[in-house]
Amino acid sequence: MATAKTENSGIEHIELASLRPFSRHPYKVRDDEAMSEMVESVKQYGVLSPAIARPLPDGGYELVSGHRRKRACELAGMETMPVIVRELDDDAAAILVVDSNLQREDLLPSERAFAYKLKLEALRHQGERTDLTSRQVVGKLEAADIIGEDAGESGRQVQRYIRLTELIPPLLDMVDERRIAFNPAYELSFLTRDEQQLLLDAMDSEQATPSLSQAQRLKQFSQRGELDAAVMRAIMSEEKKEVERVTLKGDTLRKYFPASYTPKRMEETIIRLLEQWQRQQKRRREAEH
Repeated sequence: MATAKTENSGIEHIELASLRPFSRHPYKVRDDEAMSEMVESVKQYGVLSPAIARPLPDGGYELVSGHRRKRACELAGMETMPVIVRELDDDAAAILVVDSNLQREDLLPSERAFAYKLKLEALRHQGERTDLTSRQVVGKLEAADIIGEDAGESGRQVQRYIRLTELIPPLLDMVDERRIAFNPAYELSFLTRDEQQLLLDAMDSEQATPSLSQAQRLKQFSQRGELDAAVMRAIMSEEKKEVERVTLKGDTLRKYFPASYTPKRMEETIIRLLEQWQRQQKRRREAEH
């Protein structure tokens, strides 16, 4: 395992092969357009911000921050990358993993859900320890409020995101793909895993995804122990109220974007900006009250 230390900087150049991903990394490393841009930046300027890793007992290092940078280095054909090595316990490492990416605007709902869950568990575990002198976090509600404060969300919304981790992977993928909206997904998370699997079959049969009211009724039937395949098909076969649509012409939008932007990237940018605007409006309303 080869490493080279930069004089007086605390930065080591470590072989990529010696850097393992964080064992519970909640974020996906995607080979998308943003990654392509990062690869070009790495080729031209190198890695401007070192990764953070902790040494492993059996040798090598576990990445805490810098998973996307490592992937960019691999795609750029590099063999090493700059890393700051720090001694971190599991809880401190988990919190740093989450916080290093939490402000990204392109996070998927599943990424945010597992990130919040990872940080919540770390904060609660720290609160149970007796060897810490800092302020203790002892309850789920208090921990959720702290996470929300750091992320610009309410503690209640943090808990709602964490509920999404109870969804089976195919349903969670649909949430990421915006085929199932957040609020219906939250309600569906209260179904058992077997019920969720049956729901997938009903959705496929009826070629429909549940609205909020449908998801709420599915949850109610589940809590009463009355949810079966027949009930699911009956609910999913209902006609939804016609959704009011707003259509924007491509020519109208194109002038606001670089020529290289694909329609999909334009859509993602619009959604991201609207979500940012929505959060700003929410914070403004809360400040007024």
